[in-house]
Parts: sequence; C-alpha cells; structure tokens
Amino acid sequence: MEFVSTRDREGKGYSFTKAALKGLAPDRGLFVPKSIPALSSEYTQEKGLGYEAYTILKPFFESDESEGDLLDITRKAFSFPLSMHADGGKDTLELYYGPTCSFKDFGARFLAFLLDSVLKKSGEKKTILVATSGDTGSAVASAFSECENISVKLLFPKDGVSERQKKQLTCWKGTSVSSYEVDGTFDDCQKMVKDAFMDPEYSSSLSSANSINIGRLMAQMVYYFHASFLYEAKYGEKPIVIVPSGNVGNVTAAYYAKEMGAPIRRLIIATNANRSVEDYISSGKFTPRASIRTLANAMDVGNPSNLERLFDLFPTYEVFKQNVKAYYAMDDKIEDTIRRVYDEKGYVICPHTACGEFVRRMWFRDEPTIVVSTAHPAKFDKIVEPLIGRKIAIPESLYGMIKSDSDYKEIGKDYHELFN
Repeated sequence: MEFVSTRDREGKGYSFTKAALKGLAPDRGLFVPKSIPALSSEYTQEKGLGYEAYTILKPFFESDESEGDLLDITRKAFSFPLSMHADGGKDTLELYYGPTCSFKDFGARFLAFLLDSVLKKSGEKKTILVATSGDTGSAVASAFSECENISVKLLFPKDGVSERQKKQLTCWKGTSVSSYEVDGTFDDCQKMVKDAFMDPEYSSSLSSANSINIGRLMAQMVYYFHASFLYEAKYGEKPIVIVPSGNVGNVTAAYYAKEMGAPIRRLIIATNANRSVEDYISSGKFTPRASIRTLANAMDVGNPSNLERLFDLFPTYEVFKQNVKAYYAMDDKIEDTIRRVYDEKGYVICPHTACGEFVRRMWFRDEPTIVVSTAHPAKFDKIVEPLIGRKIAIPESLYGMIKSDSDYKEIGKDYHELFN
C-alpha cells in the first residue's frame, strides 16, 4: 500500500508510517492512498473497538514498518467509548467521550501512539505543528503530551475559540506542549504551519497533527464503519450520514470509509456561514475565502485544506457534484436548533452538532439519518446554557483542564516566531 501526493499521483509513494511522519508531501500536496481497498473479511465488532479499528486500518499497513505494532496501537488509541443516541432512525453519533471531549481524540491518539512507537525505535525527535480552530489542539496536546520523542507547538486564533476551549489549549505547562495565540484567524494559523513545513531550516524535524496528516485522518474511518453497521443492523437500511465540517477532514474519512464498503447511503456536509464548499458545488469554481467567525467556531474555515483530497477522490466537477452535497446553517439557525432539540427531546447538543441537526430537519426530515455529534456541549457553556435555561454538567476530564493554570505566548502571523 502506497500513499502519494494529491499533486503528483504518479510520483514517489510512501508507506503509511512515512507519510504520517512527514505530515505534508514534499510538493506541498496532501498524502492520499493510491487505491482504496475493500474492507477486510476479518472485520468484526465483537472484539472491541480497538480490534475493529485494526481490521479497518490493516490493509493500509501492508509491508509497512509499523505493521507488526498496529494492533497494539489501535487497542491503546481506541480505549474509550463512542455512543449512538437513538431516536427512531434519526440518530446521533456521539464522539465526545475521549480525554478532551471531542471527536478528534480518536485520530489524535492513533497518530500519537503510531509516531511515538516509530520514534522510540529510531531515537529520532520530532516537533508537531498544529493549527486549531477549537478542538484539534487540545486533542493533539492531550495525545502527545507524554510522548518521549515528540514536542508540540499549538497555534490558535486570538478571540477565535471559546473560553473553555482556550483553557484546554493552554493548560499544558510542564509538558512537551507549547501554546501560541496568533493575532489572526484559523486560516492564518494554518498558513503558518504550511509555511514552516516548506522552510528547509525546520522542515526535516517537523510533522503535523491536523487533518492534513493522513495518519490522523484515516483513523477517523473507524467510527463511520462502527456506526453505519450498527444502524443497518438495528433499522434494516443504510443511513444518510450528516457531518458538521470545517476543514473537511472528518467527512473525507467518511468518504474513504464509504469507498471501502461501510454501509452508508449518502454523505452530507453541514457547514456554518463559511460556505466555500457550497459555493464550489453551485458554481464549479473554488474560491478560498477569509474565515467568518460563528458560534460553531471549530468550523470557521474559509479555505478547507482537505478539499484537495476530495478533489483527488472526485476529480471532475461533475463527479464531485454527484457525490458531494453541502448545506449551511447561520448563527440564528444554530441557536434555534439547540433550543428546539432541548425543548422537544430534552437532549443537549453543541453548536457544531446543531449545524448537522438543522440540515437534517430542513432537508432530510423523513430519511434514515445519523448526525455526527463532534464535541460535548459543556465546552460551549456560554452559548448553550442561555438557550436551554440550565447548567450543563461538566465531564471530569474537561473540569480538570479548565481548572488548570493557562500558559501561552502571544505572537503575530510570522511562523518564525514559533522558533524564537
């Protein structure tokens, strides 16, 4: 199995592990699998989530230097539950039971254990650069904070994350994690990371843990297999899966899962006011935009990096348009949806999940659906609690982080400041 650049499919191929170590392809493209294999006949949900992950990812590790360690890595990485909130076929996949209460814990932990295993053997040191618009940074920090041969530089936009998210991003004093508040948007943070990767002074010692890293992204296929097989077994039909999306990495993993054989009828992208994907579908021309700040801040991305992978998967406009559907929710709809879901069901959702739920209620009300719930609502207390009229219980792991002291450095938009 080889991984190649989106910008040169006939160029040099890399193993999964080597692609994950590099983070970004040498030509600045993103790594993608050269082919998508069919799901292994070994696939089972009867031996735990770690073994299930192993059977899904195993075809991508054929002849890989980490092939013999894969089962141990998946069992350590997928060590916490995921849950399906059932509602008569209008179900919600809850992905926030990990250490930082975000779906990104799955991929971040897999990548951390994979890279740590490799670097322990080689004695090599790496620095992870990660830009975050909300949840990625804390998931990466938590996952990598105890890795012996890896340090983390975490970039987040000033005034662009919730108060509790910021506490999660800056509570790592005394660990290998350094946090930087950038005077700009998420897109500025992401550009700084990419620019640093292109600088020969730093590039050889760097890797990434954003969804631009294939190692983090591919691990996210696991919960799409898990949820869609459970749904089909329960209801006797394949679900439409609605994925709240910003940088489009999570839904790209879902498309890979569908290509491998996950029983998914269709995939739907739900965005906020940052509507680059919808604009491309309607016009056929992709135009990067400046980020717009919204209540669903982790999705505030005007130039989604992983669209490059979707363009690789669906290489013409007509093919893309046939396979990719996207709808958006403005802030007023996000607020209204949070309020309605609680009033009708007594169920509390975060602003990102509300984007997906709004899309379901508007366009797929009578369809078999799963909405992906990406973060615990307690991370957005200042938004959610006034809408539902009560306090939200804080998960123990989140409580420990928000009570910790903050430690971070304020910087501008020049990536050199990360290394001063």
